[in-house]
Amino acid sequence: MQYSKEKLIEIVRDKGLKFGDFTLASGKKASYYLDCRKVTLSSEGALQVGLGILDMLGDDLPDAVGGMAIGADPISASVITMAAVQGKSLAGFIVRKEAKAHGTGQDVEGPIVSGNTCVIVEDVVTTGGSSLKAIEKVEAAGLKVLGVIAIVDRMEGGKQAFAEAGYELRTLLTIEDFGITPPQ
Repeated sequence: MQYSKEKLIEIVRDKGLKFGDFTLASGKKASYYLDCRKVTLSSEGALQVGLGILDMLGDDLPDAVGGMAIGADPISASVITMAAVQGKSLAGFIVRKEAKAHGTGQDVEGPIVSGNTCVIVEDVVTTGGSSLKAIEKVEAAGLKVLGVIAIVDRMEGGKQAFAEAGYELRTLLTIEDFGITPPQ
């Protein structure tokens, strides 16, 4: 089993790329929408995303991967599962949009402890706002964020927003992989 960028492009094009009039989470209007949950919640898509992100992480794995619920949850699950298949140890975590009022009331859930290193995972990056909020919560929980990995970069300012905040954004794909020119 190995990652295939071409296969992931095919899966995203088939399952996750839609054209029309859309309002994105950032509030921006767009002529296309990437619903990568339909990719990461399919067996083939989860496999390619998990393998691709593990390849990108290389041999020097962080202690954990995770991101903002709900989009990052299946990504984290696929990465930690493929890590186990490869005999590697890697934890996952979930960042809540809002702390729950019962139980421990934590913003970050998972088998992590203060001082762990982590990489934030994301499905689609436009402005980077969602992952920057996740980073804030994860750092407040005592984790050290090494960077951000997304499935697709829409190339609309997210990479620059991460750089300005001191984080590197790496992606499996960009919108240009689908023949779409990003706005200037």
